[in-house]
Order: sequence, then structure tokens, then C-alpha cells
Amino acid sequence: MQILESAPALRETVHAWRAEGHRIAFVPTMGNLHRGHLALVERARQLADRVVVSIFVNPTQFVAGEDLESYPCTLAKDTELLTQRRVDVLFSPTVAEVYPFGLAEDQARVEVPALDGMLCGAFRPGHFRGVATVVTKLFNLVQPQFAVFGEKDYQQLLLIKRLVCELCFPITIISVPTVREPDGLAASSRNGYLSDAERRQAPKLHVVLEKAANAALRDPKDLAVIEGEGMRELACCGFRPEYFSFRRSHDLASPRHGDKHLVLLTAAWLGRTRLIDHALCENP
Repeated sequence: MQILESAPALRETVHAWRAEGHRIAFVPTMGNLHRGHLALVERARQLADRVVVSIFVNPTQFVAGEDLESYPCTLAKDTELLTQRRVDVLFSPTVAEVYPFGLAEDQARVEVPALDGMLCGAFRPGHFRGVATVVTKLFNLVQPQFAVFGEKDYQQLLLIKRLVCELCFPITIISVPTVREPDGLAASSRNGYLSDAERRQAPKLHVVLEKAANAALRDPKDLAVIEGEGMRELACCGFRPEYFSFRRSHDLASPRHGDKHLVLLTAAWLGRTRLIDHALCENP
């Protein structure tokens, strides 16, 4: 596996691959890799001749008061895991490489307003603008045929799909279902922030989601009531929920009468850790 840090070196490498007719799959990450990330890498390996994984802790997607400075860096371990999975290139740039004019307010930015200001975007203003900007930069550098994202960050996944469509990127976005621990907790780098007691409590987030999703399948007329009950139940379980909301699964708009393809999304704090999860509600 090659480890590249510069944009010119990455461009030269992928240009040679494309000249040879190789298909390229790309998995962007912020490192501290877990089973969820590795599932994305394995899917990418199935799709393409060459696989690029990026590890870049993107400062522009952290909002004030978040954990940028303490975000775990496990590059040596991550490198070993990616080597074992036959990744061709690990791209691990510096902030200056990705943002050559620094992080000033006048830097070029990419926004997807249709999916930015709701749900997580409402509680983390500017987060999705940072995501859209860095993903656009990475797509331009790697120029893959496929990019692989997890469904755990469901709002982010739809935002990336919308970005690719609107900006006419010749990239197919591939989604991989959420990888869960045996007790149901969605795999996440931030699970490492949980105390032992919080880790035992955390799976209840998905339990409450599944209970509410099943209730909606039985009676889709009372979604607002189910949302309220879900918020109260999470609070009773020791969470500090931000939202617990049914949305249309393809565009995250509020459900309309007769909509059959819904997703229930939530974000909730447990101690100092912010957890997100979702459950699909597909009526026949």
C-alpha cells in the first residue's frame, strides 16, 4: 500500500491507473477505523480494481465546542488494517494540503441547502457545509468511479448523493448498511468516548428507535405522537435527545399522507458523547 500526503502525488497515481483502464473506488474517512469503516473498504474492493482510502480529520466540519482537538488519531493501527485489506493508496494529507489558503471565512465553500439546515444541520450549523466542501475536494483529487459511504450517517449520505447529482460528478455513490455491535449499538469512532456505564446504556438508543419504527408501521397516522413518546423515552433512559423525527427516506422532507418509505432519525447525547442512529420504516 502506498501512503501519499500530497495532492500532486495522488493525482499522478490515479492518472496512471485511469490510463491503464482501472476502475477506482474511494472511501473517505477521518481515521480511528472500526468495523463500519472496514465494511466500506471491503465493499470498495469488490467494486473496483484500485481502492483509495483517505484519512483526514476535516476541521471545517467541526462546530464550536466540538472535539476537534481531542479527536483520536490512530494512524499506525489504521495503516495496518488497510494494508491487510489490500488498499492500494492511503491518502493522508495535512490541513494545508487540503485548504491551501487556510481556514479563513473567505475560502471557497460548497453547500447543499436542501439538506443542510435540518436535523443534525440545525444543531451543528456549518457542519454539512464543511462535509460538502471537503468531499468535493477529495472527489476532484481522486476522481473515482465509485465512492462508498455508510448508511449510519444517513443525512450525510443523502447530502452526498444530492451533491454528486447537482454538481454532475461522474461518480456512483454506493451505500453500505450500518454495522452494529452485537448489542445493537451502531459502530462509531465516538463510541470510544463512552464510559463503561454509558456503553452499557447506549444500545437503548436503537431499541427505542426500533420500537417507534414498528409503532409507525402499525399506525402511520400518529407519527407526531410516536415522536413525542420517543423523545420522552430516550430522556427516561438517560439520554439528552436533540431530535427524534420521521422523514421521507429519499429526501428527508416531512412525511405526507400516503408516504410509505420513511426513515426515523435521532441524535442524542449520552454524557459527553453525541450519538446518531436511524431506522427505516418501509410500509408494503
